[in-house]
Amino acid sequence: MEKTILVFLLAYLLGSLVPGSWIGKLFYHKDIRTEGSGNIGTTNAFRSLGPVAGTTVLVLDMLKGVLAGLLPFIFHVDINVMYVGLAAILGHTFSIWIGFKGGKAVATSAGVLSVYNPALFWMVVATFILCLVLFSMVSVASMVGFTFASFMSVFYYHDIILSIVAIVLTVFVFYRHRQNLGRIMKGQESTIPFGLVYWLKKK
Repeated sequence: MEKTILVFLLAYLLGSLVPGSWIGKLFYHKDIRTEGSGNIGTTNAFRSLGPVAGTTVLVLDMLKGVLAGLLPFIFHVDINVMYVGLAAILGHTFSIWIGFKGGKAVATSAGVLSVYNPALFWMVVATFILCLVLFSMVSVASMVGFTFASFMSVFYYHDIILSIVAIVLTVFVFYRHRQNLGRIMKGQESTIPFGLVYWLKKK
C-alpha cells in the first residue's frame, strides 16, 4: 500500500515539473506565463522563446509522462500504467509549483501512451504530424490526435481502461482548447510557419 501511494505521489510530482516556465526564467529571463498565450507548454515555448526552447520543453514534457508510466515497473507495483499516468497528467495540469495551474497536458499524455501502447502512440504521432502539415495549427492537431486515440481505443483495441482514459482526456483537451476553437471558427487561430494553411495564408 505504501508503494502504491508513493508511485502515485511521485507521478504527480513528476507531472508537476514545469520545464517551460523554468527554462524561460533561467535562460531567457522571461516568464512564459506572461508571454504569448500564457501557456507553459510546447507551442507557447516555441512562440515565445524560440525553436530550441520549444523542442526542449516538448521532450521534457513527454519525458515526464514516460517516467511516470515506468514507475510501476521500477517499484514493482501491480498498477495499470494509465492510472499512474493520470496522476502525472493531473500534475502537469494542476502543478503544485505554479499555484495548481498548468498546461494542456498533450505532450505528457503522449509520453504516458508511449509506455502503455507504443503502437498506438506512433499512430497518434503520425496523425498529429499529418494534421500539422494540412492545417498548420497545433491546437487542431492536438484535438484530432486525442480524438483518433479515443476512436482506436474503443473500436480497434477494445481496451476499456484506455478507452475511458482516452475519452476523458479528449473531452478535457477540447475544453482546454475552447478559446482556440473560438479563434479557429473566426479564422484567427495562430499558425506554425509551415503547412498547407500557412502556405495559403502567405499567398
